[in-house]
Amino acid sequence: MSFYPVLPSPASDAAGEEVPGGGALMVAVRLEDLVSPAGRPLGGGDRSALAVAGTGKIRTGEQVVFLKVVAVAPARVRRDGRVQAQGSPCDHATLGPLEDWLEEQAGPGVIDGIADGAALRQEYVKGVRKRLLSRAFVIRAIVVMTLMPDADAREVIAALAGDLAMVPWARAWRPASPRAFGDWRNALGPGPLEELQDIVLRASWEEHEERDWRAVVIGRLKVSSADGTLIRVPDTPANRAAFGSTGTGDDSAPFPQLRALPLNDVSTRSLFGMPHGPAGTGKAAAEQKLLDAAMERYPRLFTQDRIWILDRNFPGAPRIARLMACTHVLIRIKSDIRLKRVSPILGDGSYIAEITGDGVTVTVRVIEYFIDVEGQEVPEMFCLVTDLTDIREYPARDLAALYRWRWDGSETALREAKSALRGAGPSAGPMLRSETPVLVRQELAAWAAAVEMTRGTGRAAALCAAPSGKGRRAGQPVQPREISFTAARRAALAAIRHGKASYTALTSALAKCRTVIDRNRHRARKAKCPSTFSHAGPGDTATRTAEAVITIANKPA
Repeated sequence: MSFYPVLPSPASDAAGEEVPGGGALMVAVRLEDLVSPAGRPLGGGDRSALAVAGTGKIRTGEQVVFLKVVAVAPARVRRDGRVQAQGSPCDHATLGPLEDWLEEQAGPGVIDGIADGAALRQEYVKGVRKRLLSRAFVIRAIVVMTLMPDADAREVIAALAGDLAMVPWARAWRPASPRAFGDWRNALGPGPLEELQDIVLRASWEEHEERDWRAVVIGRLKVSSADGTLIRVPDTPANRAAFGSTGTGDDSAPFPQLRALPLNDVSTRSLFGMPHGPAGTGKAAAEQKLLDAAMERYPRLFTQDRIWILDRNFPGAPRIARLMACTHVLIRIKSDIRLKRVSPILGDGSYIAEITGDGVTVTVRVIEYFIDVEGQEVPEMFCLVTDLTDIREYPARDLAALYRWRWDGSETALREAKSALRGAGPSAGPMLRSETPVLVRQELAAWAAAVEMTRGTGRAAALCAAPSGKGRRAGQPVQPREISFTAARRAALAAIRHGKASYTALTSALAKCRTVIDRNRHRARKAKCPSTFSHAGPGDTATRTAEAVITIANKPA
């Protein structure tokens, strides 16, 4: 069972404004002033709130009931005197701090606006029913679902409703059944969640444009990375036909898979875009196709003030030329790619070369280097190409040191994000839960939006965090990467469960949930997910903690 810490909700003044530093919004009422409006002791089936009979002055020593404010709603008074609330939890539930961050960046009413414009497929949901579920509530529930990997539909709905479920509503409310939730998901389709994803990711990008989050610096450039990933989906005929699987080519893998290409900021691990498609039979070809789609779909990301770090799966002279025409690149090249040197060795050990393919020739600067950690040399030479030719502003050693941040910006960011999906862990692989391609698209978009809203909350926490008083980062500003993603996810779920919490109080609490970053830890790539079986032995799973030493391969002439 997961543990979710309870965080305080805001205090307010008479005008409803949040009081800085306030704790939970509570109402104090003398015990003797609380009465049953029905004139009889309330039982479990009466569904009525108690009423305040008087407002006598509270004196020291009196018995006082402290009540947490859950909702403000119009009253419905029955003939027998019972006091109930009009509406349902669907009218009041929010995503708590996640939605607070979103509305701070993109304006108020984002999810409600998407819901108002969403058309329901009538074969699944007839009419607009708002008693147990509504469009806005289901959109929020799908987002929450992607942050609760072990929860079923009822648990997700109950978590979103939280304390609102205890309010005596005029029409009895209970969590909808999994079948009803599934009908609503089908009725909504992927459109509303994909619209939400686009708004969230654009808001994240605009936040990074307005604020300099750079922790990884190379000249004047912001640093981003892109890398492909596979995500398993349930093995249904529809999913297998739509997505296929990797492997021997006969589509015999245990589960079909989709392939996505997250586009991340290296300094914060934030997600700016994520094109996706079928797994494809070849990793390189499938990911290259997604990168081409990303340049068409997200032109705002590929600009001259940013450099993109890419691994060996994105070769090809036409593609490199297209990237270099709009942005800067640092790409690792496979050993079978022919580089024609057209210059002498430059002062920093790099050189200028040409790459030719498909009738296109592109001129690049080549950086070749070796790595060793504690005297153990990596048995391969790294070869990078870039369009940055100024060896004074961008020395070869600095660019070689920059490449390692691809791991933090893509691999570590993916590991964090996938922790919110079912089946995450060594030798298992994260897995969506949707059994049709349409709902897979819906769930994938909700997951991307949920992860980035969670990271946005973490960035807000980093802004209000006090620098550490000791350790390696003593006195330095807190970076968003230091805020624990798992702590942020759990805190957000706790705030959703327990009602609208103070955004300031939550981010202040999160500011203390920090992880250790930049530890210079190294492990053999083949031990990326080491075996947990005792008989497997340590093998190459030893982790080394030491600074990597870079040796530029070429000596100036």
